[in-house]
Amino acid sequence: MASTSRFRPLHDRVVVKRIEAEQKTAGGIIIPDTAKEKPQEGEIVAAGPGARDEAGKLVALEVKAGDRVLFGKWSGTEVKIDGQDLLIMKEGDILGIIG
Repeated sequence: MASTSRFRPLHDRVVVKRIEAEQKTAGGIIIPDTAKEKPQEGEIVAAGPGARDEAGKLVALEVKAGDRVLFGKWSGTEVKIDGQDLLIMKEGDILGIIG
């Protein structure tokens, strides 16, 4: 897991670490790196405090660090923090929590 001491997401943004997909097919065929798609599953590394509603009240996020989530194929901004490739996205880009 990435160190969040140097980076803290603001508002309704979260930091997600992609979870690599299985590298073999069900039949045992190994998929080369060039043919793989980027995974759409990840783990929340850090989450902001939440967004403010029209009245200025803080609305907390539904996700928290450690949650496994699914997100859209083109969601988020890719960044490198402490040598790890991570994504920063808004909570609204997350499709759902796994498990």
